[in-house]
Amino acid sequence: MGEPSPQTLAAPPRTHLFKLILRRLRGESGLARFNKQPTHAVPSYQARVLVSLRPSVLDPAGEASRAAATRLGVEGITSLRIGKAILVEIEAPDAAAAEARLSLLSERLLANPVIENWSLEWLEPSIATVLP
Repeated sequence: MGEPSPQTLAAPPRTHLFKLILRRLRGESGLARFNKQPTHAVPSYQARVLVSLRPSVLDPAGEASRAAATRLGVEGITSLRIGKAILVEIEAPDAAAAEARLSLLSERLLANPVIENWSLEWLEPSIATVLP
């Protein structure tokens, strides 16, 4: 239990480091099994997520914009509420899976469920073919 032997203090072999550097220089990156490109057509779905404040929540930005529109000479605006539109393109095996993923994304990331509502609008679906 005394001092460590010189063998335990020796540096580990660096062959894996050199192999990694050579792979990077050749343009390879990461693990090959994870970097394989799919050779089949992958359905790609486009959607627009509309996020708006709940009717019970005050919208000071909307009120300021309505007042500014009146000052600019635009008459007749009785209500103006500000929201956000997020365009998303997602690859999924089918429309149901795409909708489930977008619902999860909208509920947990894009909208604050305490003060905001969200809705999903589907845009033109497309098929993206990924070549090897």
